[in-house]
Amino acid sequence: MSVPEFLEAQHPLVRSLSQESDRQLVRDFQQNPAEGKYFTAIFCRYGGLTYVLIRNMARAALQTDYLFARVWRNIFFELTHLEVGEAEGAIADEFSLQTWIFNKAALCVNQEEAPSIESVQYALNAASPPLWCYLQTALDRLPALHRLVLVLAQTFHWSEPRILGFLEAEGQTTSREALAQIQSEAYRRLIEAIPEDIQIIYFDAPLLQAPETAEAPTFG
Repeated sequence: MSVPEFLEAQHPLVRSLSQESDRQLVRDFQQNPAEGKYFTAIFCRYGGLTYVLIRNMARAALQTDYLFARVWRNIFFELTHLEVGEAEGAIADEFSLQTWIFNKAALCVNQEEAPSIESVQYALNAASPPLWCYLQTALDRLPALHRLVLVLAQTFHWSEPRILGFLEAEGQTTSREALAQIQSEAYRRLIEAIPEDIQIIYFDAPLLQAPETAEAPTFG
């Protein structure tokens, strides 16, 4: 099984950071939460090696993809609080982002039980881990009803009547027109919560500004 090709590594926004040190990339990521290119650059630098490590420890290809995404989701959140220090030179050698990432990968694989192949919902070719992380973060920022409707429609592909029936059973009676408005508003809020540079890297353009050329994100 070959290592996936992460096309985002060739994007100009990511390539422009190729000369940045690991330490600087982590600091930029921590100091600029509204920009996704720094985490994407870190992922592109170590994603392939991490995939090989996880592949050698997992039992099946789909489990590899699932664990790979989980590892990078954990890294995404833990990087926010990672102490990398300010010094350069000899002291900087004490910090190894590669070692830290590899340790996180090994810990996740050893401690987290891999799901059965039939139950895996994640597909690497549908959403690279950086996009998945920022998409999940954007979903978490939505109001509960907006998030529920969007996930039912996009992840589980429920029809409009089925969503309406589910909401009614939960005591949330609404009309088709209102549901359409909820879905439209949920999508707009979701896109607004995704960093603009992530939209450019993965969709070639900000989605709300160029809906005719950009492909809408899907979940699951």
